[in-house]
Amino acid sequence: MTHYMYTTSVPVFKQLLSSLSAILIKAEAFATEKKFEPKVLLDARLFPDMFPLLRQVQIATDFAMSVTARLAGVEVPVNDNNEQTFSELQERIGKALSFIESLTPVQFEGSETREIVLRPGTPKEKKLVGHTYLSNYGLPQFFFHVTTAYAILRHNGLEVGKGDFMGAY
Repeated sequence: MTHYMYTTSVPVFKQLLSSLSAILIKAEAFATEKKFEPKVLLDARLFPDMFPLLRQVQIATDFAMSVTARLAGVEVPVNDNNEQTFSELQERIGKALSFIESLTPVQFEGSETREIVLRPGTPKEKKLVGHTYLSNYGLPQFFFHVTTAYAILRHNGLEVGKGDFMGAY
């Protein structure tokens, strides 16, 4: 039996979270090499009304965990969002990867038609079937925040390219 929902979510989240981790290692080394406080990069943003790098990474890990949790039918992990350093962001990515790796293909069976309810009981409540949730909401949201984190660092002079973004696949 194929596990389409598992194979189109878990490996993708793992790949890009791993590449994000590698990019953050380069970013911290870049700050050290150029002799400026790493916090400058963590607080950097593409435009004043956008979230800074730190928050982009937090949201990316939140999406990776919440999307896979909902599809697997398990409780969504909650984060405190109190990271302030590159090492704390690395710990958060590690936590997200550990959670995702703990899920099994069997847990995703039937998730393509499972009803996913976002923001239940609020005026913003939205109901989606699993396949639509993953392909039209979860993955695009995740990609947006990983891409924005990459773009913030590239904009600030970090020498990274598409290969860094893509990571190993």
